[in-house]
Amino acid sequence: MSEIEWLHYGRYLHERLKGKPTQYITGRQEFYGREFRVTSDVLIPRPETEHVVETALAVARNAWRILDIGTGSGALAVTLQIETGAAVWGTDISPAALSVAAGNSTRLGAHVEFVACDLAEAVGPGAVDLIVANPPYVPLGHKQGLQREVRDWEPHVALFGGERGFEFYDRIVADAPRVLRPGGWLIMELGFGTHEHVARLVRDWAGGRIEPDLSGIPRVIAARRPG
Repeated sequence: MSEIEWLHYGRYLHERLKGKPTQYITGRQEFYGREFRVTSDVLIPRPETEHVVETALAVARNAWRILDIGTGSGALAVTLQIETGAAVWGTDISPAALSVAAGNSTRLGAHVEFVACDLAEAVGPGAVDLIVANPPYVPLGHKQGLQREVRDWEPHVALFGGERGFEFYDRIVADAPRVLRPGGWLIMELGFGTHEHVARLVRDWAGGRIEPDLSGIPRVIAARRPG
């Protein structure tokens, strides 16, 4: 390597030794066969979240208006727009995250509209056919037990879901009937140990199903708004 390459390598190695995730060093992460840019303003897209895409394509491929709540890097919103051709919106409370998501959308040739708001508060009644979300679901009490790469580097606003980890599930499910058209789908990633609580939230919905990940852990819940 050249001298300048050795200097960069040394700096990157120093950052990694301090716990900085490789994805934040390289600024990229693959998701559903596409390369997404990431910064410390967004969660690193993980393979488990691809199950949300797979479930959406299985049960709601014909949805033509899709909302991604808490879009972060835009991985779900961009992927579903490209895969379905639907009209897609992504919301996030973080303007910095929305900037990352918009950059990914432009670079990958997707057509996604991004809105700064808390969950779906800026979305009108009956506006969408499908809601997807990978909400914050780590209980605050588990903070010290997280890997340092996650605890010290990934944005806490996208990680922690209140004392029990259920706060954002409760809020999303409560508001989803307002935003979804009758018969529309709600699909969310599940944190470890959350599936029973979230299943109770949608027990009166139709077509409820829980999909496991490759390790057999309940990973995605899908439910259809009745009416």
